[in-house]
Amino acid sequence: MKIDTGARHAKLERLRSGSAPRVLELCSGCGGMSLGMEAAGFDLLGHVELDETAAASYGLNFKPPIEARKAAWSLARDMVASDPATLSKEIGLEGDVIEQFDVLAAGLPCQAFARIGRSKLRSVTGDDEAYVNDPRAKLYQRFLQYVEAVQPVAILIENVPDILNHGGHNVPEEICQALESLGYNARYTLLNAAYYGVPQMRERLFLVAIDKSLGLMPSFPEPSHAAKLPSGYESARSVALKHVPETGSRFSDIPRARPGLPEAVSVKAALGDLPRITEHFSMPTDMRQRKLTDRLPYTSFTELSAYAKKMRAWPGHQISHTDTDGHMVRITPRDFEIFRRMKHGGDYPHAAAVAETIFKEKLEALAVRPRKGSAAWDELRAKHVPPYDPGKFPNKWWKLNPAMPSRTLTAHMGKDTYSHIHWDSAQRRTVSVREAARLQSFPDSFRFAGAMNAAFRQIGNAVPPLLAEAVARRLKEDLLRKPIQPAQDEAASQAA
Repeated sequence: MKIDTGARHAKLERLRSGSAPRVLELCSGCGGMSLGMEAAGFDLLGHVELDETAAASYGLNFKPPIEARKAAWSLARDMVASDPATLSKEIGLEGDVIEQFDVLAAGLPCQAFARIGRSKLRSVTGDDEAYVNDPRAKLYQRFLQYVEAVQPVAILIENVPDILNHGGHNVPEEICQALESLGYNARYTLLNAAYYGVPQMRERLFLVAIDKSLGLMPSFPEPSHAAKLPSGYESARSVALKHVPETGSRFSDIPRARPGLPEAVSVKAALGDLPRITEHFSMPTDMRQRKLTDRLPYTSFTELSAYAKKMRAWPGHQISHTDTDGHMVRITPRDFEIFRRMKHGGDYPHAAAVAETIFKEKLEALAVRPRKGSAAWDELRAKHVPPYDPGKFPNKWWKLNPAMPSRTLTAHMGKDTYSHIHWDSAQRRTVSVREAARLQSFPDSFRFAGAMNAAFRQIGNAVPPLLAEAVARRLKEDLLRKPIQPAQDEAASQAA
């Protein structure tokens, strides 16, 4: 295993002089983690993202280190086929790649680790163990090769909690062991975004490593908000933690909210000032013609919450308008009335019951009712009742509770946004692209390349910027916490 103590020592000295940590991020997506790291005072010097649309979004929102290389900066790249030295040259960085980057970060693909991803692989391949052999599950090994090539002084990885049990294998433990052999102290834990100012209950694993010469273990940020996780999140957390070794693990205790913290940001506080959208049922032609870049004015009669103010005035990404973009929603006429009647927090079994009531009312309103099971009866029922089995799809739909944080946003929103139905019954719809971005803590100035579905997918895949900022700020504090004493100097002083 390659360890270049001289290169790392030079980087630590540079940070001690007041220079910003320089970041190379792998699997950057559209830039959620980058946005948080930037807000914490890190310089974004390079990124690698395979998806062309997400890479284009990254290029829209972050300035390249060399303006003349903007096209190369926005280019999609495969982290397996790419290497840091070639990337550095393409984006115009001069000198040896080992001198360029202080921090290596990655939101490694979670599809092979997440349970929802495992189910999809199973349905496609017919193999219950397909997720174990998914090449994406091995990308962390390629990540370790980047570590050797870059010799960063700090490492940051984000993933789903299910990575703790990949076919009975605790992947973060393996990564930590490998990083220790490369001269780092490494730790991992679970953090929920709702505890860090994000209006969303999103549980994620974070792994942080820092150079051993600092003589300390990485730490994780204390919560800024209080939240009570629903039973489903608590049970999922308990299941994940069963795969942490009882002794000798690199797991850090999950940070707990101290008494007196403000309550978690609610959905209404997050979205209340955004435009009301009714065109999907009042003027569907207008909605079909709307583009992601079209802008609508903010709601003027709503008092701005602290969260809304933050989303409008994100440092370096402030809005300069009284309007914003991204106000596209799905047009699903069958379900508008169901959305209107659903209760806050209502799931799909509740929605199905509401739909059956609507169908019954339509039947009773007919002068001549069709016979049950007839073609006319079936046609009328299909017009008002969704075809999904409530027993098999209990979480398919969800109407947001305005007084609570949202449930987790996923990449599947690119195909289906029914997991996030707007709480305002008068609007009868699922959330818009901009609302999904707000729930993920993307500022209003953030632009998404591609069409509506691609934007939803990028948002669901992203690391919440506010959560990333909290982790990055703590990492920066750790890097500057103690005077630097290179490992070889320590050994020499002990020998003397």
